Amino acid sequence: MKINEMIARMVLDSRGNPTVECEMHNSYTGVRAIVPSGKSTGKHEAVELRDKKSSFNGMGVEKAVKNINKIIKKNIINKDWEQETLDNFLIKLDNTENKSRLGANAILAVSMAFARLNAMSKNDELFFYLQKITGNKKISLPIPFCNVINGGVHAGNDLMMQEFMIVPKAGSFKENTRIISETYHELKRIIRKKYGKNAVNVGDEGGFAPPIETAEEALDLLMKAIINSKHKSQLRIAMDCAASDFYKKGKYEIEKNSYVSAEELGNYYIKLIKKYPIVSIEDPFAEDDFEAWNKFMEKINKRNIQVVGDDLLVSNKKRIEEAAEKKLCNGLLLKPNQIGTVTEAIEAAKSAMKNNWNVMVSHRSGETEDTFICDLAVALNCKQIKIGAPCRGERTCKFNRLLRIEELI
Repeated sequence: MKINEMIARMVLDSRGNPTVECEMHNSYTGVRAIVPSGKSTGKHEAVELRDKKSSFNGMGVEKAVKNINKIIKKNIINKDWEQETLDNFLIKLDNTENKSRLGANAILAVSMAFARLNAMSKNDELFFYLQKITGNKKISLPIPFCNVINGGVHAGNDLMMQEFMIVPKAGSFKENTRIISETYHELKRIIRKKYGKNAVNVGDEGGFAPPIETAEEALDLLMKAIINSKHKSQLRIAMDCAASDFYKKGKYEIEKNSYVSAEELGNYYIKLIKKYPIVSIEDPFAEDDFEAWNKFMEKINKRNIQVVGDDLLVSNKKRIEEAAEKKLCNGLLLKPNQIGTVTEAIEAAKSAMKNNWNVMVSHRSGETEDTFICDLAVALNCKQIKIGAPCRGERTCKFNRLLRIEELI
């Protein structure tokens, strides 16, 4: 497919920070794609290019935008491309290990826009186009993992662990959405009654950030909401600990000024798993604390718990293969902007699946109205997606896109 015209611009993400949008046209139609931004980021992620000047408090993306408009554009328009050949060309054009020259935010905006333009030009839904690229014979709606209590760097409370999620298991995405919404509103009532109306202000991903300090407090609130909403048989719990953010000098600060060793932290997680219906734990240890990951996997091997790598893996095929060899986890959190192209994101998912891991496609804390990840999760048939609470437009648009896809398929 030929690209006839392309322009990039700065737009805002859900935190009010600049991010990159790419608008792309051929002779048939035009599309836009917007790249999200993370706050709790792994140090091995591809580089999100920021201007680091006084404008926008150093968060500007004018350089990344210029790289699309001045460098990438002249090299790719009016030429025939397929998704993989375009993505590989962009990687080569950048010619760095971590996409630090052009910026992963610039490269991904172009890659996503091309995928969307290609799909529209063929009168295909985006998920059908992506399915053809993956080679999957089946597609399915994913189960939503919804962050309803926020802590860590996503909130202003003293809760060290970053996310506490509810995970429904009804037969349809529509029914799962109802269960989530009802439980979310019941949780709001409980928190308001216990902590006051200021406590139901939300964090970056739409979850509540009450004045709590411990995982048990968060989990007890969740269990009360689950029981009160009469969804105990249909809801489970997941945690994103984001442990790299509370790892300090070889210890983990699980509560304010309370530090434990990796082994003690692993035992603490097992205690929580025994007490609460937890089915998934993400980033339980720091991104390079491989020994802790491995020992934890040995301990929970028979408990059928999903241990997901985010900062550990950063959607990078090399990191995935290393983690599989060392038996560090059994699940991949897939974030396309961690790696920088659609092709590499799909390759990361395939690598994880080859090792019999689960894959969860994920939003970022600095999200946008772009719903690309919904179509990607459906196309990968990975059966899991992390999309935040049913609150704020950048999160609800993901629910709404998946509700529409469910009607289509």
